Amino acid sequence: MTKTTFTPRVFSGIQPSGGLTLGNYLGAIKRFVDMQGPDFETIYCMVDLHAISTWQDPTDLAHNTRELCAGFIAAGIDPEKSILINQSQVPEHAQLGWIFNCVARMGWMQRMTQFKDKAGKNAQNVSLGLFGYPALMAADILVYHATHVPVGEDQKQHLELTRDIAAKFNHDYKVDFFPMTEPVIEGAATRVMSLRDGSKKMSKSDPSDASRINMTDDADTIAKKIRKAKTDPDALPSEADGLKDRPEARNLVNIYAALSDSSVDQVLAEVGGKQFGAFKPMLAELAVAKLSPISGEMARLMAEPDEIDRILSKGSLRAREITAPILRKTYDIVGMVGPV
Repeated sequence: MTKTTFTPRVFSGIQPSGGLTLGNYLGAIKRFVDMQGPDFETIYCMVDLHAISTWQDPTDLAHNTRELCAGFIAAGIDPEKSILINQSQVPEHAQLGWIFNCVARMGWMQRMTQFKDKAGKNAQNVSLGLFGYPALMAADILVYHATHVPVGEDQKQHLELTRDIAAKFNHDYKVDFFPMTEPVIEGAATRVMSLRDGSKKMSKSDPSDASRINMTDDADTIAKKIRKAKTDPDALPSEADGLKDRPEARNLVNIYAALSDSSVDQVLAEVGGKQFGAFKPMLAELAVAKLSPISGEMARLMAEPDEIDRILSKGSLRAREITAPILRKTYDIVGMVGPV
């Protein structure tokens, strides 16, 4: 079997289910921006098909899709450098998703911890889409022959499934067609925690708005939330080992490191020995400087929804130049009779 050489290509996406947070920015979008450049082709997606695996109000879904796109652009994703799409405008995602439904095994899906977490005790009442969406996620990635996916730790299992599906497809059909996509998990704050409880992930679904920084928050709100963030009474350590068993302290130091493009050790070399009364104003100033321009640009873009729609439409045309030939070749490999 001839070994295939794949174009270095990045794909990743976020569900447009509303309420972009600092966690989304540091854990995903900032890294999306950093990966733009000559080393990779980059495709970034609002995964609206995934969003409807739980019911969405149609008006809210449309708004949230545009707001997420605005967030991507405001954070620095350039629609000329990257392909920026919403998933439903590129039908090859769903078409390859069906092929992968037939490749993936039930046991693989049943092991997905995110499904167990989301379904809870209601597993018999959730949508089939919620159960099967990891196969569609694999299709999202592999329909571009993506070689790298920036993901948070909580998505690593889904990427492992993507690799399993690619390997089984290649084995079953005796081809070297789909790549073994590599996860990109790096940075000081790939998992941003709640400002009120350092043991819980920052989430838009948390009842307390004070637990998170929203990407639409203005400068005063950002600063106020950081000033009120939960901490402990001890001074900051000079080395990372000193953050052990101090989840709130570790979270705020991680956020500072990520926003300043520094390592945790570099931050602690600067602030070690300081009390939080001195550190929080430093973090608030940094967060406002980095985040308030993004929220301002998001507001400007959301005032021009037609422009956002044009960007997504143009992106879908560029995306399909990649996805249509890959899907057609997949169909040929499987034995589907195509047009002549």
